[in-house]
Amino acid sequence: MNSEATTAKTVLTRATTAETITDGPGSTITLLTDTAELTCNTASFEADAAGAPVHFHTKATEFFHVLSGRLDVLVGDEVRTLAAGDFLSVPPGVKHAFAPHPGHTAEVFVGFTPGMGRFDYYRLLGRVRAGEATVRDVLDSQPVYDNHYAESDAWADRPRSADA
Repeated sequence: MNSEATTAKTVLTRATTAETITDGPGSTITLLTDTAELTCNTASFEADAAGAPVHFHTKATEFFHVLSGRLDVLVGDEVRTLAAGDFLSVPPGVKHAFAPHPGHTAEVFVGFTPGMGRFDYYRLLGRVRAGEATVRDVLDSQPVYDNHYAESDAWADRPRSADA
């Protein structure tokens, strides 16, 4: 038996001090924790916000818990609609994307395990939104943040508004 003990770090993020980033029209991310073990945030989407484009991770499982509203999530080549209370995990290597279901808002708890040092990626998205960085900067960051962009006909063909 190994006598060495592993000590996990306790993390407390207060709502009043959590960093919030606007990464697109109608989309905000609240940063909660970013350790080697776990990265967590909440994502808030207004109706018809763009959400996250198709991508995959090579090292981390990403998971989603819908707190309110409805969320469309691409998993592989299938679009699934999640409702409040639903949970979904996406293993490494699986293409995925997410956005609020047409005509709906969504509030989602998002996590990664292991942690990915991802807060700087979200900050980069905020800088792009503010005109302080470019989409090229985001594309160049793919290997750094293990966020690899991909394409999907299923995601491209889904309805994008309640009128569709």
